[in-house]
Amino acid sequence: MTRFTLITLGLAGLLALALTLGGVWPLLALLYVTVFTFCMDRIAAFAAPDAPEGQEFPAGRGLSLVLGLVHFPLLYGGVAVLAQGTLGPVNTGLSFVALALFLGQVSNSNAHELIHQPERGVRRLGVLVYASILFGHHASAHPRVHHIHAATDRDPNSARLGEGFYRFALRAWVGSFREGYRADSAMRARRGGGGLHPYLAYGAGAAASLALAWGLGGIAGVLWLLALAIYAQAQLLLSDYVQHYGLRRRQRGDRWEPVGPAHSWNAPHGFSSALMLNAPRHSDHHAKPAKPFPGLTLDREAMPILPHSLPVMAVLALLPPVWRRLMDRRARRWSGDFDHV
Repeated sequence: MTRFTLITLGLAGLLALALTLGGVWPLLALLYVTVFTFCMDRIAAFAAPDAPEGQEFPAGRGLSLVLGLVHFPLLYGGVAVLAQGTLGPVNTGLSFVALALFLGQVSNSNAHELIHQPERGVRRLGVLVYASILFGHHASAHPRVHHIHAATDRDPNSARLGEGFYRFALRAWVGSFREGYRADSAMRARRGGGGLHPYLAYGAGAAASLALAWGLGGIAGVLWLLALAIYAQAQLLLSDYVQHYGLRRRQRGDRWEPVGPAHSWNAPHGFSSALMLNAPRHSDHHAKPAKPFPGLTLDREAMPILPHSLPVMAVLALLPPVWRRLMDRRARRWSGDFDHV
């Protein structure tokens, strides 16, 4: 558990220093989440050992709660500092990118962990994190659409073979918003229609986040929040794109085969996996969505393995021709489809 704590909170600490002190700290924060992470993935043990079942559960829950709470002063403190422009143009740019990467890689991964937990209060913290970056609907679309229909055409967030990221991103954002709303509405109808529709809560959360940004920095604060939210959402969409690209469940009559280990891409790289709370161990998460992140495991024989770490693959996904040369043959091999391009 020490590995997860030091790596994630180390970045949070660097960001706090960057936003409060300026100087060399914004550069160090950005180098930590990019160059240092890349180098550690290359020189450290290729894959961290699996934790014995349940061993790190209490500590894992504690770290998730801490990261969920730390998210808000970093986000809104960042909005205030960026809107004031006191860091200077270079450090403002460095701080923005470093903070956006934290939101997209750490906060997104942690909110994902929180919304899968059984306790209502813990789930609500995850919803608040997503709502603060104007992405509240993901708290419904992810468990009620993606986890049910992953690796089928019914899931907006499962990229098809040959589909470029930019086309996927628009389809996934709009589709997940729509399908999440339908899933929530259907669930409310089954329960008698009482209570507030979750999408009203997501909208209220987004409005509150924008209002707070306005209070902290006026129109500049709103624009910085929008920029951070767009950057963070793009990283989540990149993660979805990379982790399901080209993999498909087979249809058996009017049903799909169960989600299995071969329906998600995985990355075993220890440092970036710890930074993202084991989100790259994606197959095991789909098999057991409520399983705490420290206990997620890898099986190199049964699970598709990415050729590079998840952050590196996300960068390559921004270059569709490069991505397709690297991934299409691998995807066809796992899906058993050598005719479809």
